[in-house]
Amino acid sequence: MSNKNIDKYINKIINGNCIEEMEKMPEESVDLIFADPPYFMQTDGILHRTDGTKFAGVEDSWDKFEDYVEYDKFTTEWLKECKRVMKKDASIWVIGSFQNIYRLGYIMQNMGFWILNDVIWSKPNAVPNFGGTRFQNSHETLLWCTKSKNAKYTFNYKTMKFLNNDKQEKSVWNIGICIGNERLKDEEGNKVHSTQKPEKLLYNVIISSSKPGDLVLDPFFGTGTTGAVAKATGRNYVGFEMNENYIKHAQKRLDKIEPIIDDISGLKLEVKPPKVPMTKLIEFNYIHPGQKLYNKDKSREVVITANGYVNDGEEDLSIHKMSAKLLGITNNNGWDYFWVENNNKELVTLDSLRYKYQEEVKL
Repeated sequence: MSNKNIDKYINKIINGNCIEEMEKMPEESVDLIFADPPYFMQTDGILHRTDGTKFAGVEDSWDKFEDYVEYDKFTTEWLKECKRVMKKDASIWVIGSFQNIYRLGYIMQNMGFWILNDVIWSKPNAVPNFGGTRFQNSHETLLWCTKSKNAKYTFNYKTMKFLNNDKQEKSVWNIGICIGNERLKDEEGNKVHSTQKPEKLLYNVIISSSKPGDLVLDPFFGTGTTGAVAKATGRNYVGFEMNENYIKHAQKRLDKIEPIIDDISGLKLEVKPPKVPMTKLIEFNYIHPGQKLYNKDKSREVVITANGYVNDGEEDLSIHKMSAKLLGITNNNGWDYFWVENNNKELVTLDSLRYKYQEEVKL
């Protein structure tokens, strides 16, 4: 192992075999991996559209293997290096389709990876089954894993919930395949890479499971979607790629990107809320005794008491116990449940007043 300095890899595309090149990397040096390996699709013959024209599917040499024995050996080797370079609490996403995803999952579990989720990438604009001989294959599967069961991995739950219209994000993502201006074309107008992934897919992966400044590794870099999204969101990247044409187009793509660190990519929602008691909000006139608090649709209401509790006409309880009572459950976060009218008679979350207090009173 010649060079163990991770700095030489940061924000670089390395031209070479990912297994051989990852062997040179320091152990436990990356925070997140996204791997889009060959699927070993084993397509036979020529595919034709319904109008008789040829469909350019995956015919690349990098997807050819002698048999499953060779494919499994290759898979084990690159996953072994991925696991070695992952930090203790890093996570890895591996994508595949029905041709290979079950082999990937089997091998990963045997290697000690711990599967957190299998996420379905549902494609509303998937390529049809031209022959009408099978169901239209309209999804791929991503396995999200850690290198051990006890890893304290990054999951930006609140951010993903916000991006999903304030509903818990599900394990089915409806994202169109890469088309239009996003699809990289060569000088003749042909697509550069047969399996270029959409940026929205990588955005979900990177935003959900990394932090700004993290190092994101892609062992099968292709035309650089992982690097493009990583750079745009303030993460670092390293990619391994054997095809020099892919590298040329990926680098041109990356050179055009300026990082934008906003509240989402900067994970502002993941910051722990300030510890501000109700009594402080009363003391500094953000709320006052006798004022009403509501649930989101204003179907339930309570009144703030002088001691910072709330009363529903029956008893005084903390906002947490009262919200749980109204919901008929044991525990609940009252900061998230209750809303209050501001000076413009608009409903705002009670929780937002804690942040306003923190900003204005400067805790």
